[in-house]
Amino acid sequence: MDIENLEQYIPLAIEYGTSLLTAILILIFGFWFAGSMSRWTRRRLEANPGIDNTLAGFFASLVRYLILAVVVVAVLDQFGVETTSVVALLGAAGLAVGLALQGTLSHLAAGVMLIFFRPFKAGDYIDAGGHSGTVKEVSLFTTELATVDNVQIIMPNGEVWGSSIVNYSAHKERRVDLVIGVSYATDLKQAERAIRAEILADQRVRHVPAEPFVAVTNLGDSSVDFTLRVWCKASDYWGLRFDLLRKIKERFDAEGVDIPFPTTTIVQAK
Repeated sequence: MDIENLEQYIPLAIEYGTSLLTAILILIFGFWFAGSMSRWTRRRLEANPGIDNTLAGFFASLVRYLILAVVVVAVLDQFGVETTSVVALLGAAGLAVGLALQGTLSHLAAGVMLIFFRPFKAGDYIDAGGHSGTVKEVSLFTTELATVDNVQIIMPNGEVWGSSIVNYSAHKERRVDLVIGVSYATDLKQAERAIRAEILADQRVRHVPAEPFVAVTNLGDSSVDFTLRVWCKASDYWGLRFDLLRKIKERFDAEGVDIPFPTTTIVQAK
């Protein structure tokens, strides 16, 4: 190839090189701007006490993806691709893309449903999709939980929305249910008084929506079973449950109330 033929390609190379460089700069700036706006949106929404953090995470994610979509269109425009042609192409390929990404799109739709119906919010302890944990964030496609031992769990929104959701933090009060067994030789009135004394001594026990319940509910193979039902604040549930078990056991020991345990009798033939 002679120099004259080479020179005719120089303007074309400069034009495409400029477009390529501009596209790279747009990509770099676009990704930076999308991240910055996403973080700014999250901070502004989280600073508003009337907006739940779950919504803050969702809209921050939405802003990021919208900006990235604009960036992609701007990059294509640098290479002479008409945006109308892109829209037409996407419309023509919509069915194929929908079939290929039906799982991803279903997670997006599930995320919108989770935000719209609000079965839980950030900070709630839930059981959904086979996992339990505290809700940290709901984004466009995933829900993030943290287990009680602070292990991160990221689930697709479709798995969360498509399963039963148990929200342990939805109500301010919870009921503690316990079953305490005593031996058949025990004075049942004495055992009941001991149980009620420990219940009434704990300031976390509430008398609304119902008074503490203590009654014999079962005659087992080796024990007479008392059922305890007491109400408390949801935040006090586990602490009250554990303390009642310990304190009732200690009072039974102090008053000589016997708690039976399974025994095995071996008869050896001579």
